[in-house]
Amino acid sequence: MAALQFSLQYHDKKSNARAGKIITDHGEIDTPIFMPVGTVGSVKAVTQQQLMHDVKAKIILGNTYHLYLRPGIEVLQAVGGLHKFMNWNKPILTDSGGYQVFSLSHARKLTEEGTIFQSHIDGSKHLFSPEIVMDIQRAIGGDIVMAFDECPPGGSEYDYAKTSMELTHRWLDRCFNRFNATTNGYGYTQNLFPIVQGGIYHELRKISCEYISSKEATGNAIGGLSVGEPTEKMYEICELCCSHLPVNKPRYLMGVGTPWNILECISLGVDMFDCVMPTRNGRNAMLFTSNGVINIDNKKWEKDFSPIDNGIDCEVSNYYSKAYLRHLIKAKEILGLQIASIHNLAFYINIVTKAREQIMNGNFIQWKNEMSAKWQQRL
Repeated sequence: MAALQFSLQYHDKKSNARAGKIITDHGEIDTPIFMPVGTVGSVKAVTQQQLMHDVKAKIILGNTYHLYLRPGIEVLQAVGGLHKFMNWNKPILTDSGGYQVFSLSHARKLTEEGTIFQSHIDGSKHLFSPEIVMDIQRAIGGDIVMAFDECPPGGSEYDYAKTSMELTHRWLDRCFNRFNATTNGYGYTQNLFPIVQGGIYHELRKISCEYISSKEATGNAIGGLSVGEPTEKMYEICELCCSHLPVNKPRYLMGVGTPWNILECISLGVDMFDCVMPTRNGRNAMLFTSNGVINIDNKKWEKDFSPIDNGIDCEVSNYYSKAYLRHLIKAKEILGLQIASIHNLAFYINIVTKAREQIMNGNFIQWKNEMSAKWQQRL
């Protein structure tokens, strides 16, 4: 049992992009890394075997809010945690549920103690406080657990963003107090990451970065982006945060984004990413490919018998044709959703894998600019 370790191996000379290695008790993770989102202990339409062998995922996410409501903490404790419940022997990160509570703004009440919210399943009322959320994440058993925060909307006024950030900092103190007073019962080390907030305001983000850095956690997260603010503002705040967060700790940008968003944020100094976009878009017939974005529903692919994408390392993408996948999607076959989801996830993993190679080869910025332009094309 050992706390998360992070080592920087390469640093791009023309940007802030970096390549490193995270070591947890459930395995090693080369960075930059993309983490598929397995909200309820399942990455939608993708089996754990496919995640390992086709997608080549090294770490996935679970969500505190959803797992707390179903299957419930008693079930997870009885089996020995989420790893055993879903038969996944690699690292897991658990999101604290702060964003889900934010998205349920119509059905929750925010107080100093925490957040009272209504279950989206049966309408029952529940309280999430920093202490309760730490206890839930201890029971779920993620290798990396997130602090409970308040996520302000993208267009928040300064005063709201400041009040929200200060609440997040007070909650963070309580998260660390509870986390440090408890232990994981499954025989491995868990690691608590705090989350930077502060909306789109430079002054607030700087204050938040300094506050969470003072906690000397094993890693730090940047939250509250990709929630409605313009893309350029997201990059601006991301760059600011990276410049004020410790160099020797992994930086996790939460919930971002498109392939070109990820490349840009890698260049700014981010190490870890997650987003539902690859699976959600895949289920809606949008594929990210080596040559650009495809709406596989379009008639132009009806007789295209070439592979979905032979430019990435994924047997599924290389094996099935665009015409066959279009047929499955049009026929509403579950296999179509599965193939599209696996392909998009594999594409995202290929992005960060190739980005790492280019950082190590000293050619990252030129490659980033070429790929960003190419991948945004609509085919």
